[in-house]
Formats: sequence, structure tokens, C-alpha cells
Amino acid sequence: MDLWVYAVILGVVLLLGGAGLVVAQRSRRAVEAPPTRPELPPRATPEEPTEAGSAPTRTHDIGEAAPAPAPVDQPEPTAGRLVRLRARLARSQGTLGKGLLGLLSRDCLDDEVWDEIEETLITADVGVEATGELVARLRERTRVLGTKTASELRALLAEELTAALDPGMDRSLNSAREGRPAVILVVGVNGAGKTTTCGKISRVLIADGRTVLLGAADTFRAAAADQLATWAGRVGAEIVRGPEGGDPASVAFDAVKRGIDTGVDTVLIDTAGRLQNKVGLMDELGKVKRVVEKHGPVDETLLVLDATTGQNGLAQARVFTEAVDVTGVVLTKLDGTAKGGIVIAVQRKLGIPVKLVGLGEGPDDLAPFEPAAFVDALLGD
Repeated sequence: MDLWVYAVILGVVLLLGGAGLVVAQRSRRAVEAPPTRPELPPRATPEEPTEAGSAPTRTHDIGEAAPAPAPVDQPEPTAGRLVRLRARLARSQGTLGKGLLGLLSRDCLDDEVWDEIEETLITADVGVEATGELVARLRERTRVLGTKTASELRALLAEELTAALDPGMDRSLNSAREGRPAVILVVGVNGAGKTTTCGKISRVLIADGRTVLLGAADTFRAAAADQLATWAGRVGAEIVRGPEGGDPASVAFDAVKRGIDTGVDTVLIDTAGRLQNKVGLMDELGKVKRVVEKHGPVDETLLVLDATTGQNGLAQARVFTEAVDVTGVVLTKLDGTAKGGIVIAVQRKLGIPVKLVGLGEGPDDLAPFEPAAFVDALLGD
């Protein structure tokens, strides 16, 4: 009996020991097994659009640099820019046109009225000599033709003003040539908006299908080179610049050489702002031109004038034409003055065509000058 009891007890002990071993093993495996992770949806690849018709989405790991290419602008076409900016031009010049039409519409065009017309034109910076000739032609034509109606008077005035602007002048930019890049120098006094205008000219050229390289030859102001670099970056153009205070002629020379090496259509060179009474600076401008001409002739020299300076702009223009061969005028801030007659005065006194006009602060607010469109805006509807 005792042996049987001992056997039963031993069997129970062995059975409980085996069960405990199994539980312990299962617990140990549960501890050693890695924790399960919830299954995540697959991450979109760079080529996988996020939704139908959308652009691919690129993802970057934390800490990975996400280089964003600099956006490149597409300048507005130059054809019709002056028409697009017509309202802006009409606001600044409309007073002049309405004043002239109002005087010509009087019942009696006596000497007193013609004196008022003459004074209006002189005040608009047309110039004394040009005004005298314009008034004389108007007096004769209105007398001979017997012009009376408002539409006839407007048409007659438009003809005479357009003729005074000499529409036969060549206003095209010499921005391309065979065998090497065309070289355009941009000159002007401080404060005329020369560097900004240089950047806008690059947009005009690119809009017309030219490839452009910019030369920052205004080495006396680091801000000028930085500003020009910003303009170049916006249109994807290359820029050549030198150290602050460096030799402007050397920078201009290197810019043209680089343009030749890269095969661009046009090298556009921004020069330092010149005060017309600084003989040394004007001599330096002549040096820039001579050094550049070691590569070949300068194709275009554009003088930037501030339209709001009026007759003082003529004095500036004369000094520049003595230092370099100015081939065209860029008249800025024309939307900010009612003295649009400076266009006539510049061309008449210097024999230099106004080729571009600035009519605002926008990057594409520089337009090729068209005499008929200008007169149309001047006189209004």
C-alpha cells in the first residue's frame, strides 16, 4: 500500500514538472520574439503621381537636402508691349494730349490760342525750336484744309506729332551678328535706373529669341553686380563679374571673351553710372569701349535717360555721345512724367532714336518704342 501511494505521488510530481517546463519555454520565446509592427502602406516612388493627372511627387528622408532648381522666367513677347502698356502711358501723357486737342477745338484759332499751344508743347519738353516748327505746320495746315471737326483735328495733330518723332529712324537693336556675339554697352548716369534697365533689356532680347550673357562692369558698387546677377538668374543667363573695385574694362573684356567661347548671341555689358561732369569717369568709359573692341566692334551703345529729368537729359546725352558712339536711347520712367516731349527733343538734338521706353516697375515693362502707338496713347480715345 505504501509503495502504491509513493508511485502515485511521484507520477503527479513528474506531470506537473513537465507542464511547467512547457509554459516556461513558451514564455521565454514570447519574450525573445521581436514586437510586431503594423503594416504601413507603401511609400510613393518619385515616378508615381499622387493623383490622376498630377505631377510626380518626390519624397526625401529626414535630413536629406531637397535642392530646388531656381525658377526661370519666360519673358513676355515684345511685340505689342507698348499697346499693352497703353493705359499706363495715357495716364501720364493724357493731360498733354487733351490740352492740345482742347485748344485746337476752339471756335477761333487766333494768335492767343496758338501761343497757348506753343507754351503747352514747350512745357512738355519738346524744345523751343521743334515747338516752333510744329506749331507753324499746324497753323498752315488747319488754315489751308479748313479743319473744324474734333476727329479731323485729332488726325491732323497725330500726323504732325508722329512726323516730329521721325518714324523712319531705325529703332531695331543690333543684338546678333555672324561669327561672334553682338556686343551692347549700356551707359548712363547714376539714378537713371541703368542696372535695372540692363536686366530688363536682357529680358527683351531673350523674349525675341536671343541667348544672352551679362557683363557686370560696374565694379564700384557690389550691389550693382549682385542686382545684375539676380536678373541673370531669373532668365537663366550667365553673368561675368569681377572683384569689387576691379578694372571695369577687364571685366568687359572677359565678358565678351566668355560670350565668344560659349557662342551666345548677345553680350550685354552694364557699366558704372557716370556723372556727366566727371571727365575722368567719362575717359574710363571710353577705355571700356576701346578694350572691348579688341574682340571686334561694339554693335550698340544704349544710353539710359530718366524721362523725369526733362531737358537735363539732353545735357547728359551730349556728354555721353562725346565719349562713346551712342546709337540709341532707353527712356525710363516715362509713365511717371507728363513731359513726353523729351522723346522729340532727344531725337531732334542728337539724331539718336529712342529705341526702348520704360513704363513701370515690372520686369517686362520695358517696350520697344513705336511712334504711332505713342502718339495714339498721347491723344487718347
